[in-house]
Amino acid sequence: MIGFYNVIEEIKETLELEPFVNTVSFGNIDDVDLDKQNIFPLSHVIVNNTTIQEKTLLFNISVLSMDIVDISKSSDVNIFRGNNNEQDVLNTQLAVLTRLSALLKRGTLYDNKYQLDGDVTCEPFVDRFENKLAGWTATFNVVVQNDMTIC
Repeated sequence: MIGFYNVIEEIKETLELEPFVNTVSFGNIDDVDLDKQNIFPLSHVIVNNTTIQEKTLLFNISVLSMDIVDISKSSDVNIFRGNNNEQDVLNTQLAVLTRLSALLKRGTLYDNKYQLDGDVTCEPFVDRFENKLAGWTATFNVVVQNDMTIC
């Protein structure tokens, strides 16, 4: 059975094609070396759980897409946008997750039998980690064929 490997590899390869992703990592979020600035923007894949069904596997996955927020040295502060690029980061990283969602719903991932089950929920975060990072956590279910036999 190679369903687990296939799901995480397909998501990784899809994220690596995005222009606003430099690095894709996997596992517990504590495993990511967030101090290296040259790895950002970063997408991190976490498999939360898997439901084994008769003919399919249902993977509940979270993808964190994030980038470093740059604070301007200029004293000119816009009251709405602030003195940084936080909104730009949130915009580009949401675009990454929106494209991944679209490919799971009706694109190449869907055609390759990695199909979204339900909607994608995205939650923004700012200052979640040591260095000033912003981004989104997308959580979704992916259904794949269960190729395990009982023989």
